Amino acid sequence: MALKPGQLFAQERPWDGSLVSYPDPAIEVIDERFGAYRLANAAVERLATGFRWAEGPVYFGDGGFLVWSDIPNNRQMRWLEDTGDVSVFRQASNYSNGNTRDREGRLLSCEHDTRRVTRTEHDGTITVLADEFEGKPLNAPNDVIVHPDGGIWFTDPGYGILMHYEGHIADFELPEAVYRIDPGSGRLEKMAEVLKPNGIAFSPDYSRLYVSDTGGTHTPGHPHQILVWDVVDDGTRLANERQFAEVGPGFIDGMAADMDGNLWCGAVFGGLFDAEDHDGVHIYADDGTLIGKIHLPEPCANVCFGGRRRNRLFMTASQSLYAVYVETQGVAVWAGNT
Repeated sequence: MALKPGQLFAQERPWDGSLVSYPDPAIEVIDERFGAYRLANAAVERLATGFRWAEGPVYFGDGGFLVWSDIPNNRQMRWLEDTGDVSVFRQASNYSNGNTRDREGRLLSCEHDTRRVTRTEHDGTITVLADEFEGKPLNAPNDVIVHPDGGIWFTDPGYGILMHYEGHIADFELPEAVYRIDPGSGRLEKMAEVLKPNGIAFSPDYSRLYVSDTGGTHTPGHPHQILVWDVVDDGTRLANERQFAEVGPGFIDGMAADMDGNLWCGAVFGGLFDAEDHDGVHIYADDGTLIGKIHLPEPCANVCFGGRRRNRLFMTASQSLYAVYVETQGVAVWAGNT
């Protein structure tokens, strides 16, 4: 199969900080709408490497650092923006996967091994927010996001109980689903059942919820897709489930929306389907059109926006952490991040 220039460059370029020509060939404009977001003099940078499966990046602007999960190593890592130093943020992390911040800036984490969603308080103590539904243990929460009303939404596909590598083997006692934790009562509510709900994101006006459906990892013939719902009843219910995008031979994992409504998506496992141009980041306009790609030499599990102006895209990709500046801003994930 012929390789596209951006993908060829991503595979062969040195990722040790060597010089890269501008515009970076690893950033591919597919639709002219994406041209406005690519900075001609900004390159994709590898910030750190040496992990096993990097996931769940979340940016702390008030602290000047990024936290992410290194799932098989049972730890969370931290990268300091001012110095570039990388260190262990938490070990053990209960094989945490997705992370975000709540409306008060506290860390929320999806833990595979303990099959729960937790909140790290400002004093460092940990509060369990959800670990069961209707008296049965959750499968293995995967990714999490917060609505402005304080409701916490998360996916529960159960990947963490399929293997010891990212948690531990256990039986499924609940269908795979998307849940919401009510901010007032703390009650857990099932929002939708999806075969393998994975990454999760709101549109910038919170009128739509996106979920990557990776059911095809274990069910041959299942659509490789992103689903979307309308968010109704003051942000407490979903309606009108439909396909937002068919994503090609690989899968979409974690996602983040920008202020213009584009969806920036981690793309993984194209190699399983001989799709050499899949891995990296796929960018979809709000009408579901694929408008751009960021080609990486590794599958990209998740992304988040950060930097002092929320215009830097951080990418957790298998064994490495990458970043690139873009000409847009991510949606603020907590009330103090304006």
